[in-house]
Amino acid sequence: MNRFDAVILGAGASGLWCAMTAGARGRNVAVIDHGTKAARKVRISGGGKCNFTNLNASPAHYLCANPHFVKSALARLSPWDVVGFLGEHGITFEERDHGQLFTLEGAGRVAGVLLDRCARTGAAMLTGQDVGKVSGSGPFAVEVGGQTVIGDKLVLALGGPSWPQAGATDLGFRLARQYGLELVPPRPGLVPLVFPKRLRPLCVEMAGNSLPATVETGSASFTDPLLFTHRGISGPAALQASSYWREHQPVSIDFLPGQRLEDFIAEHRASNQQLRNLLARILPKRLPPLLLDAALAETSVSQLSKAEIETACERIHRFTFTPSETEGYAKAEVTVGGAATDRISSKTMECRDVHGLFVIGETLDVTGHLGGFNLHWAFASGQACGEAL
Repeated sequence: MNRFDAVILGAGASGLWCAMTAGARGRNVAVIDHGTKAARKVRISGGGKCNFTNLNASPAHYLCANPHFVKSALARLSPWDVVGFLGEHGITFEERDHGQLFTLEGAGRVAGVLLDRCARTGAAMLTGQDVGKVSGSGPFAVEVGGQTVIGDKLVLALGGPSWPQAGATDLGFRLARQYGLELVPPRPGLVPLVFPKRLRPLCVEMAGNSLPATVETGSASFTDPLLFTHRGISGPAALQASSYWREHQPVSIDFLPGQRLEDFIAEHRASNQQLRNLLARILPKRLPPLLLDAALAETSVSQLSKAEIETACERIHRFTFTPSETEGYAKAEVTVGGAATDRISSKTMECRDVHGLFVIGETLDVTGHLGGFNLHWAFASGQACGEAL
């Protein structure tokens, strides 16, 4: 049978959740994906542990040109709803920092549950099939695997181009444009930042070192672990800030968040230790000499002038640089931007101008913070769409 109530393009988290929701309501759906294995990003999420939601999920944790767009879907699928759903299938979890929930059974088990639920509702799974021409405006025709699949409704659940090694492409964006939707210019998000060449020696020297830090760019500020790479910075603090970073915009790092270096120095004002050695008590040993001029780093604490203390504080608390670039889509966990939401119903995910066309998940201009928020959005938008099909 090549005729369905709905054709869902994309067998990721949002597409599968949408399919099982619609199928449970008696809708005959087909899910099409060019990958041979469904839910590929789900299977590798959270380092294979699957950070499937966050107890703190709220609109404040999402980037979108319309900050109100996510409210309806999030209100109708809470983190505990997701916990309950997985619990029905024997999946348990542990809570980590900042409300992050990880499965104890692994990401593959979550993917298996989604596929099992889709199978129970009779959803047709067409995987390993390249999507060809998509046409029509209700019914919609999708050329795939030498056949034409017809759907009264069409769902774009194709994600964005981040993680191309997991099969990600920009097909969702191209189809959104085909149907007249504007795109908020996409860019890599939750991605390592690259230092300018003049600062690369610092990266090479510090590569592999992690420490708490506050990373700030524009109006966004995140305090979390920061990890030095051979080319720049990664770790939660840097990844979070990267979603807000724009080209040529400076980034500031506070290497002692919640502390005052000035007070620490004052406590040891009589010390004859070199400043670099004193700072090694509260920072990685190799970092202070890389942030401070050699003369300042080697000055005895007791001999520091007020101006020198201010300089040291500036370099430690407000180390500022302008990234040359990010590590790009290959290392990005998400895509920021996507199909603009101004013509999409926040309740149903349907396009107001093309009846029967729905857009969900990462294909939309909705990007979550690090910590389970993106998977939760995939589930919530899939639920809203599935209920509307």
